[in-house]
Amino acid sequence: MENTQKVIDAMKKAGEPLKAGQIAELTGLDKKEVDKAMKTLKTEELIVSPKRCFWEPK
Repeated sequence: MENTQKVIDAMKKAGEPLKAGQIAELTGLDKKEVDKAMKTLKTEELIVSPKRCFWEPK
């Protein structure tokens, strides 16, 4: 599974806005990989930030 899909799945499963570090813990990915995946998701406008440093699926 691609890292971006793992990140988005973890966000949907959590049901609340998460920080990159929390997503890294949930997915088992390295934080740098999570940051890279989140950057892609932000560019594709698939995630939004309801408050600073927290992200959730659109």
